[in-house]
Amino acid sequence: QVQLVESGGGLVQAGGSLRLSCAASGRTFSGYTMGWFRQAPGKELEFVAAITQNDGNTYYTAAVKGRFTISRDNAKNTVYLQMNSLIPEDTAIYYCAAGLYSSNLYYAWKYNSWGQGTQVTVSS
Repeated sequence: QVQLVESGGGLVQAGGSLRLSCAASGRTFSGYTMGWFRQAPGKELEFVAAITQNDGNTYYTAAVKGRFTISRDNAKNTVYLQMNSLIPEDTAIYYCAAGLYSSNLYYAWKYNSWGQGTQVTVSS
């Protein structure tokens, strides 16, 4: 397992941008698929985006496609989520996750390490 620490959340107006970062411990970061999930108040945990090991294939939920970009820097053991054109519906706690699967990455059970979460609030 890896230890994950998210940062970069905050309060932003609708239409604005934020970049979330997730720093991972350990020397095997490049071997992990990395994902971002979010949970809004009163709602279930929702898949947002994922990027696979080494080849860096990316996947997004339809609600964020074209607005969010996931990327990774294996030299820095860090994964990013660039969020543009934010809307109030993006308000949630965002969690970074790591796992060893490379397909069907929409399921939380595919990830075995989780960060503590970072709050993103988008005001209208």
